[in-house]
Amino acid sequence: MINKRDITKRFISYVIVDTESDPESNTTPSTAKQWDLANALVEELKAIGMTDVTIDKNAYIMATLPSNVDHDVPTIGFISHFDTTPDFTGANVNPQIIEDYDGKDIILNDVENIVLSPDYFDDLLLYKGQTLITTDGTTLLGADDKAGITEIISAMEHLINHPEIKHGTLKVGFTPDEEIGRGAHKFDVKKFGADWAYTMDGSQVGELEYENFNAAGAKITIKGKIVHPGYAKGKMVNSMYIATEFINSLPRMETPEHTDDYQGFFHLYSIEGKVEGTVLQYIIRDHDKLHFEARKEVMQKLTNDLNVQYEREVITIDIKDQYFNMKEKVEPVMHIVDIAEEAMKQLDIEPLIKPIRGGTDGSQLSYMGLPCPNIFAGGHNFHGRYEYVPVESMIKATEVICKIAELTAEKSKP
Repeated sequence: MINKRDITKRFISYVIVDTESDPESNTTPSTAKQWDLANALVEELKAIGMTDVTIDKNAYIMATLPSNVDHDVPTIGFISHFDTTPDFTGANVNPQIIEDYDGKDIILNDVENIVLSPDYFDDLLLYKGQTLITTDGTTLLGADDKAGITEIISAMEHLINHPEIKHGTLKVGFTPDEEIGRGAHKFDVKKFGADWAYTMDGSQVGELEYENFNAAGAKITIKGKIVHPGYAKGKMVNSMYIATEFINSLPRMETPEHTDDYQGFFHLYSIEGKVEGTVLQYIIRDHDKLHFEARKEVMQKLTNDLNVQYEREVITIDIKDQYFNMKEKVEPVMHIVDIAEEAMKQLDIEPLIKPIRGGTDGSQLSYMGLPCPNIFAGGHNFHGRYEYVPVESMIKATEVICKIAELTAEKSKP
């Protein structure tokens, strides 16, 4: 049985460490503060009895739990990331523990009147009677993906303490900078040495995902001309108005707030503008590869059309692919999804097999030769002040990891 108090204590010890990543940085990890948690995780892995614990110059952590059976078993891995998103502050996280949640509004911050309400976040009602860990309303929580790290380390510790649970060789990997799309960039798949792996980076209990968005980022730079407004006629070019034309020319209903399931989108997440220059930052997402390519073409054509309209190059666009749909790499080895599904069913967890409306390290790792579906970690409302995680969900995810290890060993018996 996974100890509730211990898993709560472990999770809180991680989230109070600021590990926010920085997309503008060229280093790995992108922020020096990620080393604080990374180094602590290395020591913890050693303390619980893991072997071959390493951390490289880029803060990628790997460790091994040796097999305790005498027959050949595929080597499987479990992976999570320790950075948090730069979209919302992860500094000075002050977790709140809500025991025996009653299904009503949770006051996160009385002074600022910040309320986590089931009237708006109806998933809360799934966890009535459980223990929730929330923010204090001023930061994110960091369950994405420190819940995953908590679950992996807790599972390894449980297996070490219970040698009667039979398993093959297990690998653990923790990465920096996943939130800025670089989590797998310097991951040494060969060194990791797993036949396949699972990222523990999903949300609701039961989530099991082997499809994700194709993803790209687009930076649009608009050039204007600044002159005195009193003498501006025929001379001034206000880059912010051109930026507005660009924004309004994209389909308004194809944005994150208007799409779900397999529907893709254009997401404008940053604007920095003055008369003389404006920069727009977009992410482009679609599960379907052809639709994904078409979205990039739409943005390129819009850029070209505006330059024709203004009879000079007023706008440039730089589109960079980030990751692709792992479905192509996982479908040929679907037994790895089947094992995870069976593990959940044996634990009386209903599998929720659906596409990820985002990406994980697993999507890139799958294209690097390590097929890597994604499993729930339990958190909700990631990347903001309303983030929370039920402790019971983390316990269930920990149990799933142990059960996958056990089933893989069983199915490999000669």
